[in-house]
Amino acid sequence: MKQVEDSEILEKFSSEKTRHEGFNLLLGKYQQKIYWHIRRLVIDHDDADDLVQETFVKVWKNLDKFRSDSKLYTWVYRIATNESITFLNKKKQRNNTPLDEVSDELAETLVASSYFNGDKIQMKLQQALLTLPEKQRLIFNMKYFDDLKYEEISEVTGTSVGALKASFHIAVKKVEVFMLNEDITF
Repeated sequence: MKQVEDSEILEKFSSEKTRHEGFNLLLGKYQQKIYWHIRRLVIDHDDADDLVQETFVKVWKNLDKFRSDSKLYTWVYRIATNESITFLNKKKQRNNTPLDEVSDELAETLVASSYFNGDKIQMKLQQALLTLPEKQRLIFNMKYFDDLKYEEISEVTGTSVGALKASFHIAVKKVEVFMLNEDITF
């Protein structure tokens, strides 16, 4: 199956006749990547599904305003990231709990989730990531799991490449310490 180019998606979306086709191409190309990006941030499958839907509703409403000064997928990632951070902040405010307690709640959700089928090391990695501050976790996920370049992460987060490299390095060290201090039996 031929990978559709972003320019083709944008071209189809710009015409009223082929707008739905262009959007369906965009969904086919990015929906799964965006789901996993969001899921790693919010942990819960149902929350991730809702946020994916909200993300693509925003993309649909604003794609005609997309200015091609960034790549299409970094623009979509930025929307997904902002939706996820807004969701986590609302969750924190709604429950009137500090962020570290929200992270504890997310860790409990991870353990109880019927949608998580990873092995013990994957579970420990996810638990380690939940100990990171939100921005470090976001950067780690985008670099490690999504394999984005620092320049692309910079476009999504609005953070300088140097600061991203430092945050990623610190996050890796924290994850290493967590993994070494946790008892993982096989």
